[in-house]
Amino acid sequence: MPVAGERGIAVLGMKSMGSSGELISKGAFTPSQALSYAMSLPVATTVSGMDSMEVLDQNLTILRDFKTLSTDRIQGLRDQGKQFDDGRYELYKSTIKYDRDLGRSQHGYPSSAELPV
Repeated sequence: MPVAGERGIAVLGMKSMGSSGELISKGAFTPSQALSYAMSLPVATTVSGMDSMEVLDQNLTILRDFKTLSTDRIQGLRDQGKQFDDGRYELYKSTIKYDRDLGRSQHGYPSSAELPV
């Protein structure tokens, strides 16, 4: 993102709730934490998928109350997320649901059998 910004290239933020929402549904982050973090990054816009009116209303509430997170708060969320850096909540990247164990090994993640989920 820093290089894109230096070159005047707009960055679109996607997967703000962890793609299929595992980060949220498994309790790793709240919707407000995830969306506020994504919107605090240097992006031109943040894309957030919605599958119901309830999620639309939730996201609109977060947006209405949004204030860019401080660098300390951003770092705090990153630190909180480090415990999940094995990919267990990023199914769109590297799980048996999508890439199977070959993809997980290519990313240096444990096999699906080794996950504590």
